[in-house]
Amino acid sequence: MSRPPASVDPLRERCTTIQNEEALLREGGGKAGQDRQHKLGRLFARERIAQLLDKNAPFFEVGLWAAYKMYSQWGNIPAAGTVAGIGNVAGVPCMIVANDATVKAGAFFPQTAKKLIRAQRIGFECNLPIIYLVDSAGVFLPMQDEIFPDEDDFGRIFRNNSVISAAGVPQFAAIMGNCVAGGAYLPVLCDKILMTEGSGLYLAGPSLVQAAIGQVIEAEELGGAKMHAEISGTVDFYEKDDPSCLKRLRSLVALLPEAEQAKHAAKIPATAPAKKPDAVYDVISLDGHKPYDTRDLLASIIDADSLDEYKADYGKTLVTTYARIGGRPVGIVASQRQQVRTKKEGIQMGGVIYADSADKAARFILDCNQTGLPIIFFQDVTGFMVGRDAEQSGIIRSGAKLVNAVSNSVVPKITVVVGGSFGAGNYALCGKAYDPRFILAWPNSRYAVMGAAQASDTIFSVLARARDRGDKKSTPEELEELRATVKKSYEEQTDIRYGAARGWVDAVIQPHETREVLMRLLQYVSRPMPKARFHTGVVQV
Repeated sequence: MSRPPASVDPLRERCTTIQNEEALLREGGGKAGQDRQHKLGRLFARERIAQLLDKNAPFFEVGLWAAYKMYSQWGNIPAAGTVAGIGNVAGVPCMIVANDATVKAGAFFPQTAKKLIRAQRIGFECNLPIIYLVDSAGVFLPMQDEIFPDEDDFGRIFRNNSVISAAGVPQFAAIMGNCVAGGAYLPVLCDKILMTEGSGLYLAGPSLVQAAIGQVIEAEELGGAKMHAEISGTVDFYEKDDPSCLKRLRSLVALLPEAEQAKHAAKIPATAPAKKPDAVYDVISLDGHKPYDTRDLLASIIDADSLDEYKADYGKTLVTTYARIGGRPVGIVASQRQQVRTKKEGIQMGGVIYADSADKAARFILDCNQTGLPIIFFQDVTGFMVGRDAEQSGIIRSGAKLVNAVSNSVVPKITVVVGGSFGAGNYALCGKAYDPRFILAWPNSRYAVMGAAQASDTIFSVLARARDRGDKKSTPEELEELRATVKKSYEEQTDIRYGAARGWVDAVIQPHETREVLMRLLQYVSRPMPKARFHTGVVQV
């Protein structure tokens, strides 16, 4: 039996062979598939991961050999059409799972499902945030009987999404291509959903919809990114392309407490706000009648370029956004005081909470609690929308959902009243009854169950009818005097000094000092909560 030449080490040779084969596996569907992705204006899976990871961060890949030579009758399925592994994003080790659309359009084979489930288990047991880069045609239908029904098959993925979320492990999903049929549940069960222009998210594609119910509809209208951002409200962040989506993902991961800990040794310095503190005076009017974009107000308070707005095109009368103040990450829920137009509801009045706004804010508050972010509420609210259309939209149900979320929120809350704080809007945006750690108000703020004009008209009408029912009818002059008296009394009670005197706010602050005050308060509320223990101190025995 001949032996290999002494110069050849069989083990090294095998290692080299493995390396070469792994290099081929990492090519996925090869140059043709990669070129197809680029032609669609998309990156392929490994390009996406490279842009997502920190510069020069190592990537520990899991399951590279999945499906190796298993499905030869259907062609080559390198790495089961999915890339999975652990790498640092914004200093945080994350489990990343990316569908490889260069391999059978990212379709799920039996081993694809098992690989994803394994990645979820590793992420869960190691308490790693999980990032899904979704670009898949769904289940590979010729093998559906081996993918669909069992406890370690496709459905287990969504069960895991739910359990992982309940355990408080962050999950981010970025839809960067196709996301159809049952696979659509994965991103929707995650904490945050991003979607790029040109992508599709639907339970059934246009062809299946036409076959099932005879409806002819274009893919964009059925489940495009704009539709989900503006009409269904399913998508939290609408992104124009892959690079902007990946940049947003990095920004969102950087909000996690663990990212803050990773930067502790070299903390990112606070950047100045985009606008000078005095600029708030150009935005807000004393009487509260001047409409304004609340983002202009926030520009004088938050760190420049730190605004990551959540569901920006949905529920527009409330602005929900992640941001930084003095380098500290926060969630913000703020009244929008300019008139807005939505695809679903049309024109909506500024300062009013509609059903879609309440739904969005409730979901955002839940997410801030999941992430552990303090929440700052900026109130300039006239209340909830009323009337037939509002009632039919479920405004009571949506309002109750928001109140419930605020009531059960456990992260630190700070409320700043920058204008009106009327009626149930005060409750929904964390008024005094909802345990904000601190509640502040600007000098122009007004507090009441409704605005002075509406209240004085209502009270005047009731009193006027009562007078007219008596023996003596009121003259027009007397009625007008009564109206003025009622309005004056109500205006005195809505003055913020009236509320401050009664402890409804902790402090009345100067508008231009808001950022400075919030930076100080965030230091206080970020201190660890004291741990209770049983003790009595020194007692006589």
